[in-house]
Amino acid sequence: MAKTYSATDIQVLEGLDAVRMRPGMYVGSTGSRGLHHLIWEIVDNAIDEASNGYATEISVALKRDGSCEVVDNGRGIPVDIHPKLGVSAVEVVYTQLHAGGKFNDKNYQYSGGLHGVGASVVNALSEWVVVDVFRDYSHYQQRFESVEDKKTGKILSGHPVAPLEKIGNTRKRGTQVAFKPDVRVFEEVRFNGDIVRRRVRELAYLNKGVKFIFIDERERDEDRRRIEYCYEGGLADFVRYLNEEKTTVTEPITFEGKKDGTLLRVAIQYTDSYTENIYSFVNNVPTGEGGTHETGFKAAVTKAFNDYARRAGALKEKDNNLSGEDFREGMTAVVYAGVQKPQFEGQTKGRLGNTEVRPAVEAICLEQLSIYLDDLKNQDMAQLIVERAVKAAKVREAARKAREVARAKNDIEAAPLVGKLSSCTGRNAKENELFIVEGDSAGGSAKQGRDRRFQAILPLRGKPLNAEKKRLDQVLANEEFRSIITALGTGIGEDFDLSHLKYNRVIILSDADQDGAHIRAILLTFFFRYMRELVAEGHVFIGMPPLYRAKKGSESVYCYDEKELSRAIRKLGRGYTVQRYKGLGEMNPEQLWETTMNPNGRKLLQVTIEDLAEAERRVTVLMGDKVDPRREYIQAYANFNREDTFEPVAAAEEGV
Repeated sequence: MAKTYSATDIQVLEGLDAVRMRPGMYVGSTGSRGLHHLIWEIVDNAIDEASNGYATEISVALKRDGSCEVVDNGRGIPVDIHPKLGVSAVEVVYTQLHAGGKFNDKNYQYSGGLHGVGASVVNALSEWVVVDVFRDYSHYQQRFESVEDKKTGKILSGHPVAPLEKIGNTRKRGTQVAFKPDVRVFEEVRFNGDIVRRRVRELAYLNKGVKFIFIDERERDEDRRRIEYCYEGGLADFVRYLNEEKTTVTEPITFEGKKDGTLLRVAIQYTDSYTENIYSFVNNVPTGEGGTHETGFKAAVTKAFNDYARRAGALKEKDNNLSGEDFREGMTAVVYAGVQKPQFEGQTKGRLGNTEVRPAVEAICLEQLSIYLDDLKNQDMAQLIVERAVKAAKVREAARKAREVARAKNDIEAAPLVGKLSSCTGRNAKENELFIVEGDSAGGSAKQGRDRRFQAILPLRGKPLNAEKKRLDQVLANEEFRSIITALGTGIGEDFDLSHLKYNRVIILSDADQDGAHIRAILLTFFFRYMRELVAEGHVFIGMPPLYRAKKGSESVYCYDEKELSRAIRKLGRGYTVQRYKGLGEMNPEQLWETTMNPNGRKLLQVTIEDLAEAERRVTVLMGDKVDPRREYIQAYANFNREDTFEPVAAAEEGV
C-alpha cells in the first residue's frame, strides 16, 4: 500500500536549522576541510575590513579549550537595532542566513563573503559563539549557543542567550569573535595549527602592510606559540617565498591595474623548473580551480610575450606564435583579482565564474606587461624569458611526437599493454580501480587475488624517473610512465582530459620499506606535476598493506603498526607467532586480497591537495635538486628509530 504524501510531510526548516541539517552544503564537509572553513568565514569578514582600508591588524588564536578567536581592529559590527527585525545588527548577522552589509559596494568595494551566510553558518555549527564589538567608545557583547530543547529533543541552532548588551567603555575598536565547533556536527573538532598558520601567512602576503598574528595556545614550542606576519612587498614577497627552494632565473615581475571595477595585482617569477605554478585569488579567497581571472591572465601573457618576441626579432614573420604553455614553463605567478560582485561556484568558492572579469584582467595584464617588456632596463630579463620559451617550444614539439608514438605503440584498444596491464572486465569507470603495483612478484599475487570484474593490475618493473627533474619529453620516453599514461587514458600535459579517466581509483601499492616509500614518492611527484587534476579531484590513493600477522592456532590478526600488534598479542595470549611482511611478494593472493584489496576490509590513504603552495614547496624540497633543504627537512622530521616507515616521504605524502 502506497504511503500517503500530503502537506503535513513538507518540512520547513526555520532559522539556522537548514545549516544544521545539511552542513556540507555550506562548509563543504563535516571533516577537516569543513571544520577549518569555519575559521576562514570569520577571518574573511576581518579581511574585508582590512582590504577596504578599515583595519590594520588581525589575529587568529587557537585556544586550549578547542575554540578559536578572531580579532580585528576595524569599525566593528553595527550594534543599532535593525528597523525590520527589531533586534541588534549583531544578532541579525549571526542568526539570519543571507544577512550582511556586502550585497552592495557601499561599505565594501571588494569582499570575499557575498552570500551573507558566513557568520550565521559558523554560529549554527558551533556549540557556542561569543561576539564582542568595540565601537563608539563602547564594548558590546552577545553570546549564542546551540542547545537541546528538553521537550522536543531538537537542537536550537545558534540561539541567542540574551540580547546584545553593553558591558563597558573602551577606546578599542573592532570585532572579536570566539567560537567552539560542535562535536555533534564535525567528525573531528581539533583545529590543525599548521593549516591555520599557513593560511594566515598567505593572507599576510595578499594584504600588503597588514599585520597578522597567529597564536596557538596549545603549542609547547614558545617560538611557534605566537607568530607575526607582515609583508611590505606583498605579492613580490609571496613569489619569493614560493620559490625559496628553487633556482630562480629572474627577479619578480610585479604590476597592478584597475578596469571596469576589477582590480588586478600580479607577481611573476621564473625558475629553472619545467612546470608552471599559478596561484590565484579573488578578494583574498583562494580559487584553486581557477576561473575567468586565470583565463584572462594566461591569454594576456601569451599575447604580450608573442608580440614582444616579434618586436625583438626572436620570431620572424613566417614563424608561428609560441603557445602559452611555452611562456609559462618555469613560471610561478600569483594572480589576485578584486571583484565587486564575484560569482563563485558554491559557498566554498573554488572557481570564479564572472564573464566580465576575463576581458578586464586580460586588458590590464596585456597593457602592463607590454610596458614592462618594452622598458630598456628590463630587456635582458625579457629576452631570457623569450629564449626559454623558444627552447620549450622545440621540446614541446618533440614531446608531441613522443605522445603520438606512445599512443600508436600503446593504444589500449589495439594492444592492451600485453604482458603488463591486466585489465578488468567492467566498463563502468566510476566503479573500476587500477592498482599500480611494485614488482612482478607482487603484481602476480595481485593479479590472482583481485576481483577482475572491477580491479585492474599494472606491475612496475623497476623505479620510474623522478619527474621533478625531467621535462615532459623525458617523462614520455620512460616506459613505466608511458604504461601508466596509456592505462589511465587521460593523456598528459596539455592533452590531459579527466573525463577520459578509465579508473575512478588509482591505487599505489608498494612495499612498506624505504624502496617502496621512494616509489610512492616518485609516482606522487609524477601525478602532481603532470596530472595534477587527478590528485586534486581525489582519484589517487595509497594502499596500506599490513606490516604484521599475529597468529595463534587457526586465528590470524593482521596489524598495520606496532600499536595494533601489541593489542593483537594481548588478545591472542600465549603461544602466538608473528610474521613481519617485508614485501608484498611475501603474501599469497588470498592474503593480499583479504588485507589490501578487498573494499570491505582494506585501508586506503586518499591523496589530496589541501594547500597547493605548501604541497609545491614540499615536493620541491624532497624531490628537487637542492640537497641542503632536503637534509634540513629530514633532520627535522625523520624518525630513524622506526623500521616500518620513512618519515620524510610520509610527510611528503601528507603535504601533497
